[in-house]
Amino acid sequence: MASAGGSGELFVVGLSWRTAPVAVRERLAFRDEEVAPALADLLGSPDIDEAVILSTCNRVEIYGSTPPAQPGGSAVVAAAVARSFLARSRGVAAEGLADHLYERVDVDAIRHLFRVAAALDSMVVGESQILGQLKGAYGAAARVQATGAVLGRSMEKAFQVAKRVRSETGISRGAANVSSVAVELARRVFGDLDGKTILVIGAGKMSALAARHLRVAGARSILVTNRSPEKAAELAAEVEGTARPWAELPALLAEADVVLSSTGATQPILDPKLMKGAMKARRWRPLVVVDIAVPRDADPAIGKLDGVYLFDIDDLERVVSENLKERQKEADAALSIVEVEVTELRRWLRAQRVVPTIRSLREHFHHVAMGEAERCITGLGPQASAADVEKAIRRMSELIANKLLHTPLSALKATEQDLDTMVQVTQRLFALTDAPEPAPAAAPEPLIQGKKG
Repeated sequence: MASAGGSGELFVVGLSWRTAPVAVRERLAFRDEEVAPALADLLGSPDIDEAVILSTCNRVEIYGSTPPAQPGGSAVVAAAVARSFLARSRGVAAEGLADHLYERVDVDAIRHLFRVAAALDSMVVGESQILGQLKGAYGAAARVQATGAVLGRSMEKAFQVAKRVRSETGISRGAANVSSVAVELARRVFGDLDGKTILVIGAGKMSALAARHLRVAGARSILVTNRSPEKAAELAAEVEGTARPWAELPALLAEADVVLSSTGATQPILDPKLMKGAMKARRWRPLVVVDIAVPRDADPAIGKLDGVYLFDIDDLERVVSENLKERQKEADAALSIVEVEVTELRRWLRAQRVVPTIRSLREHFHHVAMGEAERCITGLGPQASAADVEKAIRRMSELIANKLLHTPLSALKATEQDLDTMVQVTQRLFALTDAPEPAPAAAPEPLIQGKKG
């Protein structure tokens, strides 16, 4: 269980798509049921006080903090423990991971966490999935009490940073993959997709993904047709659609608003003759055709028909490329937000690190002062005069000062190494300056004043 008080140092150890191929990432990945025992194993080390394991297809990372009582530099030790744990728990030789793993401590760990949460370190900059995955990882750790003040504050701050980045920049604007760009293209034509009908031709997975995106965007129904009725029925079940016979293709084209085509045909199946008949039947209402197949399912000539908006795989990839360029431009603004928030969290963490010392200092000073006050009160009888009280208070003040100064003065006198540093720290702690030169004594006034003149 994580400690409740104080503040340790933050660290992160892991690998990602930037540093390791998929084969290595797969070896280190954690299944959901493995996370809780893995966290228990990590927290069994005296060098790790809190931990969160983030495991996705593109990264495996351990975020953690050290026990609050440990001295500076302990995060490096904790990171080494986490490295060893990754190799041991995944059955991989540590030497084989050396070139793939990275580690960050203190401010660099904070910066890395914020970049990950804001999708600035993702394969697709600005994607939204990583934030949900990070929240899920934190939730899983919190449920088994593997988190405390440091990771709790750090993760919540990371979520706020991600929200700021998405709301204050355009980093998530525009589709960033081929399957979702169909929504953007359809909206260019229709504006609002509510109530629109989608036709999926073939059983391509990319078409299925695009259909799901369109459904989320407001499409009313999804129709699926395929030369194989079994495959049509299977895909329709996946996308919550309706399977229709291949023979009904002309009628389906007249019924649909958006067509997603991805078959294995070697010749175009959407030719000018077929499409001209479909457009006539639909009274030339706009029809978006997204051809994801290679070789192409749609004859380029159909794009010249009135009302037909044809996009092939090159068009989709061009839109994705343009969107990603725009996102990359927005990344600079996002990084500025990250840096501001990094400074703020680091200030909070550093403040928390001195809380136990501040508390002990207050208690010590209060104990000494109250102890002497009690002795002073006890020593004054009920008939004490004002002079007695004044004398007792002065004596009490002197005793308090002597007791509070005894330990720091002894430490200063006993210091042999870093004496200058100790002196500077003492002067800064107590707002001292070098003792001024004593002022010359004033000339005594004559006992008998002479007469003027």
